[in-house]
Amino acid sequence: MKKSSLFFVCLSFLSCFSPSEPLKQWEAYDETPELAANATHPITRMRYKRIQSKHRDRNSLFSPFEKALSRYTQADHEAVKGLILEQDILTIQKHIAEKKLTYEALVLFYLYRIYHFETNHSTYLNALINLNPDVLKEARKKDAQRSKSNTHPLYGMPILLKDNIDALPMATTAGAAALENNFPSEDAFLVKQLKSKGALILGKVNMSEWAYYFCQACPLGYSAMGGQTLNPYGRKTFETGGSSSGSGVAVAANYAVAAIGSETSGSILSPSGKNSVVGLKPTIGAISRSGVIPISSSMDTAGPMTKNILDNAILMSALIGEDQNDPYSYASPPIDYKQLDTAHLKGKRLGVNRNFEKDSMLQNALEIMKAHGAEIIPFDPPEIKLSNFRTLLDIDMRADLPNYLNTFAHPALGLDSIADILAFNQKDSLLHAPYGQEIFERIAEENRTQKDFSEEKKELMLEAKAFFEEVLQQYNLDAFVSINNYSARNAAAAHYPALGVPMGYTSSGEPKNLTFIASSWSEQLLLNLGAAFERLSRSRKLPAQYH
Repeated sequence: MKKSSLFFVCLSFLSCFSPSEPLKQWEAYDETPELAANATHPITRMRYKRIQSKHRDRNSLFSPFEKALSRYTQADHEAVKGLILEQDILTIQKHIAEKKLTYEALVLFYLYRIYHFETNHSTYLNALINLNPDVLKEARKKDAQRSKSNTHPLYGMPILLKDNIDALPMATTAGAAALENNFPSEDAFLVKQLKSKGALILGKVNMSEWAYYFCQACPLGYSAMGGQTLNPYGRKTFETGGSSSGSGVAVAANYAVAAIGSETSGSILSPSGKNSVVGLKPTIGAISRSGVIPISSSMDTAGPMTKNILDNAILMSALIGEDQNDPYSYASPPIDYKQLDTAHLKGKRLGVNRNFEKDSMLQNALEIMKAHGAEIIPFDPPEIKLSNFRTLLDIDMRADLPNYLNTFAHPALGLDSIADILAFNQKDSLLHAPYGQEIFERIAEENRTQKDFSEEKKELMLEAKAFFEEVLQQYNLDAFVSINNYSARNAAAAHYPALGVPMGYTSSGEPKNLTFIASSWSEQLLLNLGAAFERLSRSRKLPAQYH
């Protein structure tokens, strides 16, 4: 056996060249000086009341891996870093096929990074709520079965899930203390899809509690269970985006190959832009919502969040699938990641809202695309109000959340309604809801049913679709371009998919994404446009502190 191969075999058996050392323990600390330092932050909602979680013992995340991590060293991490860090899925699979890596070694690499950064007071991001205690054992099985089972590129790849997605054997909390013991009886449909392709579920990431539909003007990325998620490009300086905050942060810091987020209106696009990652918000129904804690059955969707377009397409190809238990679900056209190699912008007609044209970073992106054959068509946006948008979300959540609680949640929770959750939090509001629960209080007072609101909902969605279709037809466009989540509400109500792609950083170092939006069922077009732009811009950079 070659010396290099022997090294990696040893690495997969818990670093056989390294003696075991006691695992460093996280110690909670007095965060009062940090809170005081942020008390004058120019963004009011970043004037935090709490950073550390008071509900989760951080050390419990790592206790299932104590033996493995106590033998894994910084030298082990450095030895494989070039094979994994910022690499796409196909490249990592190539290294494994060449026996430079194993799936077990890949999982250990990510577990070590999470442990190393999340137990350090100066680098922790509060990105994780849970880790899958069985993931190392599952990785060894993937190694043993690789020659027989490796039929999809996602095979053996460690994936993180937003903690509103059911996945055994972990609890699903939506970041809420009320759901701390919500252990579902089965995986969400989308998790079954991932596992059927051989993916490894590494753990659950933090999120804005109840998908940022809980407290008014509270910080993006805060949850009772996970604490305050922090942005790796500027801890306590830049917002994380929400509500898939942990998904964006974890991918940016290379805590996993990729993550799954969810969006109702901006919750994938926002954290993708704030953390310089690729985020796809698909057409509603392309990915099943069964086993996902909801806001709105009318507009919710899960979606992939990755470091590059290729990984996004690969992940999307595994997630799609028709679910008979989701009324919006449909048989999505297959995603062909091989098309990305030849994707181009030549002749593509892209509409840009004139309200966004002054953004210098967008101007630069438009010039790059024009230089490579794209036609950029500025337009004045049609008037649109969507005045019933919030009411739609309130009415949906009032019905859809109890449906999840009664269908998927653990029955011992004893929660059946928004009112039950309000009552739970009121037992100790400073502990469970330090920023209040104003949105839940408003929802509890809503008396209309989904049936009562059906006509207004139909009108709202037609208005949103008309906003895009009027311009599409007038200028014969292929797609729209936007910034981060600036157009997310309109795309959500119209059921238009949207894709965020890193386009650079401000002078202060804050990331920003270029967003492509297209008609329903146009995910392949978006991924092709994103791939062509990504090749030209090569904008994403790893956060400096997380090398």
